[in-house]
Amino acid sequence: MKMFLTRIVLALRRFQQWLVAQAAFGVLNLLKLFPADPAMNFADRAARWLGPKLGRHRLMLTNLRNAYPDKTDAEIEDIAVRSWGHMGRLAAEYVFLDRLFDFDPEQAEPGRVEVSGTEIFLALRDNPRPFIVFTAHSGNFELLPVAGKSFGLDVMVLFRPPNNPYIAEKVFDFRSTRMGKLVPSHAGSSFALARRLEAGGGVGVLVDQKFKKGLTTTFFGRPVRTNPLLAKLVRQFDADVYPARCVRLPDNRYRLEIEPMIDVPRDARGHVDVQATAQMLNDKVESWVRQNPEQWLWYHDRWEIKKQLNI
Repeated sequence: MKMFLTRIVLALRRFQQWLVAQAAFGVLNLLKLFPADPAMNFADRAARWLGPKLGRHRLMLTNLRNAYPDKTDAEIEDIAVRSWGHMGRLAAEYVFLDRLFDFDPEQAEPGRVEVSGTEIFLALRDNPRPFIVFTAHSGNFELLPVAGKSFGLDVMVLFRPPNNPYIAEKVFDFRSTRMGKLVPSHAGSSFALARRLEAGGGVGVLVDQKFKKGLTTTFFGRPVRTNPLLAKLVRQFDADVYPARCVRLPDNRYRLEIEPMIDVPRDARGHVDVQATAQMLNDKVESWVRQNPEQWLWYHDRWEIKKQLNI
């Protein structure tokens, strides 16, 4: 009897996930009927209206207050609402991702996407050696692997699939045709990345995700757990490390930035300092977020406080 009830509960959960996925696909398919700019602008306005009505808004406000104790409630609310708008844009941008990346170095006039650091992209392509590009959930971070592929870079991208399996399957299929080799984040993903670096290739990782078994570090002055994977890969394969990010610009435009190679911290013996490297990644991401706070996904439970808020 217990097994039978368990099967019913699992079936109901799968059905609920299927319904949520179909609703999401329906909205995205509806957006496809419109030109890109009106659709993305609508998604922004809709998310600004809906987001503050969701339970996650409390988490977002708490995260912002903890990160910016000197800001007023009105300033915090404004950042939160604009952050919801950017999340709406991110969802709509999936529909038009093929058309958004229009960078052409031969163009006299800038297009929708501008790229800072093209010489680094080309150097990585023409002088292959193990390298890691790291970024954060800021702007449209999905455009970075698209840019890498357009520059001819063979980069293996580590990503965390959505919790909904139906959405995860669609997202994976969509990403895999536009972003090169993808590796879902799970127990064996580090081995796939290691093999790529061992072969002299490149990998891309997001470094601002919650990692329960990670190293104790700080982010905006508060303790967080940070994944030591990047530092360990650098230590093992002597890989070069490059920060990269996407910044949303006015009028539905984007700037992709890949920064010069950074020197990872090392101990007295010259070995990579894993703890200090993890903190360095947090510090770099924090500097980006402080420049454009509304473009980061504050609804993430980065500081693991959701349970305290009973959300």
